[in-house]
Formats: sequence, structure tokens, C-alpha cells
Amino acid sequence: MKWVDEVPLAKHGAGRDLSRSAVLALLGSRGPTSRADIARELGLSPTAVSQIMRRLLEQRMVEEVAQAPSSGGRPGSLIGLVGGAGRALGVKVAADHLAIVNVRLDGQMLSSTTLAFDAMAPDALPRLAAELATHTHSDPGLPKLLGVGVAVPGVVARPDKGTVDADVLQWRRLPVGRHLRGVLGLPVVVENDVNALAVAEVLYGHGREADDFLVLTIGRGIGMGIVADRSVYRGGRGGAGEFGHVPMDEQGPPCQCGRHGCLEAWLGEPALERIARERGVIGPRQGFAALVTAADRGDRLAAEIFADAGRLLGRAVAGAANMFDPDRIVISGEGVAHWIHWDVAFRAEFARRQVRGGDGIAVVLHTWDDSSWAQGAAALVLAAPFDLDGFGGDQANLVVARLHGSVEGADGTVD
Repeated sequence: MKWVDEVPLAKHGAGRDLSRSAVLALLGSRGPTSRADIARELGLSPTAVSQIMRRLLEQRMVEEVAQAPSSGGRPGSLIGLVGGAGRALGVKVAADHLAIVNVRLDGQMLSSTTLAFDAMAPDALPRLAAELATHTHSDPGLPKLLGVGVAVPGVVARPDKGTVDADVLQWRRLPVGRHLRGVLGLPVVVENDVNALAVAEVLYGHGREADDFLVLTIGRGIGMGIVADRSVYRGGRGGAGEFGHVPMDEQGPPCQCGRHGCLEAWLGEPALERIARERGVIGPRQGFAALVTAADRGDRLAAEIFADAGRLLGRAVAGAANMFDPDRIVISGEGVAHWIHWDVAFRAEFARRQVRGGDGIAVVLHTWDDSSWAQGAAALVLAAPFDLDGFGGDQANLVVARLHGSVEGADGTVD
């Protein structure tokens, strides 16, 4: 996301007003801000900011939320988003369940539900559409539904088209976006789940404090979202951040991608479970939870498994940090629940392998529950009014049109 210089309220795409969108972007990513700071940040004149604010206030998209600190003159007011101006439905697709949330424009979660789902069933896509359809009906008690965001553990070449390749789901060139748009009649943005988390961090999380950071996820798999200058880097074909498939050892264990020795094949939960069985830490019928329990009670062998994993992860992340030079690294995913067993070894190896000893790169944990993936999916939609780089393409333009109450661009659906 990059701010724009002052323009004469030019249009960009369906319903896209660059100056107005730039103001929404600033408020969405930085929180309540004074008119003077908005003008300074965006390079707009005070008159232009006043005109834009008048329209946004009339449309009830922003509101005065507090008084700004005074430097001696008349105190100004802080302007913030009206969360009730719109909402998004977000869904995280996992192999065996769906996590679905409703999220307001300001990031507040309104509802959350988890449903059993077989992503590998032949009719998985029609069943996904049918399930989401029950959550998209108009509700007078909720803000206007702007669109649907879908987060998947795979590669999506373009979020607006939404064609998915996901090894873990056994999906090959599955037209998720096209099918859901046809059934739901709403804008649909589809993205890799780690990239979706990164978008949420830009809007509502650590992106308010850092322009360049990495989002590292640990759990059944290992993933990485790359944020550079407040934009999520996707690569040429949407595959950037497939960190779990960095090759570590060709003679290593098999990975779900069909190769051997990927980072994920050493550090994902199934891999640590396998190592624990081989070392006799857990029984042949016990799972990953038993390994965590053993480590929690101080079992030395269990602690060694996590320490080894932490060192290997620290080495790999140091390589990424040496390339991208982030301000911070945000650790997320279901593995955060037992990060205490990774932490010491990870930090020591990360610092040792850093060109500058890890100096100045903060490592922070993101509080986690299963709805976090789905909140990231909703952020794909909620980012549309804030995203001047066109992250969601034509679907983002349709979201903006719905937010502004415009029918312009209604025929712009991308198949």
C-alpha cells in the first residue's frame, strides 16, 4: 500500500477515488488521526482534506472519535473509521474443517464459527459454496456485507481470479473464486492463508508500527508472509513465501509436496511427531499433543526435539532476514501455543546466523486461535478500500463500489 500525492479526485477502477481511498487507507492502517496529520502524511492541502472528510462524514464512513493533543492552538479532533460502515465474511479452508468469521471494517470480529469439512471430497467446492451461502444473507442487525475472503493453504496466482493449487487439500487448478462468485453473487478474494494473515497485520496489527516485516507461521506446516514497504510481496505467480518448501537435505524425509528434505518435512507437527516416536518419547499411537505434554512436564528428550527444531528454524529464518532485512518478525500459527519450547534455541541460532547478529530485528508473538486464519481472510476484503496497489484487482474495485453504495462496476467480475 502506497500513499498518493494530491490528485483532483480522480477515478481508478470501479468506484475508486484515489484521494478518498488514500485517506481511508491511512485511517485503516494507522488508526484515528487528525486532519492535520492526514494532510501531512498524504501531501494533501488542508482544503482538500476538509472536502474529503466532509464527504466521508456524510457517508458515515468516518467519525470524530477524540480530541487531538493541542500544541497551543485550538485542539483538533481525531478521525477514525466507522466500523459499522461495512463488514466482510472470512473463511479459512483447512483439510478437515472451515473457520468462518464476520469482521467489521475496523477489524472488530462480530462472530466466529468452526464447521467440519472434508476438503478432499469430490464435491468440496460446491459444499463450500453452499455453506458460505448460509452466512451471506442480508441481516438488518449487521453492517453491509462487502464481500467474501477465502484463505487457503496453497498457491493462488491472482487473488481476484482465485484459482488454487494446494497440495495439502489435493486441489489442482481449482476455480474457487469463479465458482463462489457465481453462487454467492458477491465479490470474492482468494489468497494463500499466510499472505492473508500478513494483510491483516498490515491493516490492524504490526503493520501500524513497521513498514517491513515477515510473518512466520508454524504448525502442521511452515509458512512465511513477506511485507515490504507495507505491501505484501506475492512474487510473479503468487508463490512467494513458500518457506516450508525451502530445500534443506535431499536425503531428508518426504514432504507432502512430493519432494524430500523440505524445511516443513523437518519442522511441521507431523515431522516432530515422527521424530518423537523414533526416539521413544511418545508411543506408536500417540500424537503431537503427547509430545507437547511431555515437554510441558520437563521431559528432557521432548525438550531436545523442540530445541533442535528451534535451532533449525532459527537458521532458516536468519537466511530470510539476511535477504529482506525486516524491522521485525511476527510469529503466528497454531504452533504459538507451545512456542516456549522453541524460543531459546531459535533466538540463539537466529542471532548467531544473522549478518548483524540479529541487531534491531524484533521477534514478536501474535496471540493465536483458530479464527485468526479466517480473520486474515476477511482482511483480504476489508483491505480493498485501503489498497491502492490493486491487491484484489477487479474484485477489490467491486468491494469499494459496494462500500460507497455505488452500482458502478457491477459488471466487472473477473471469471
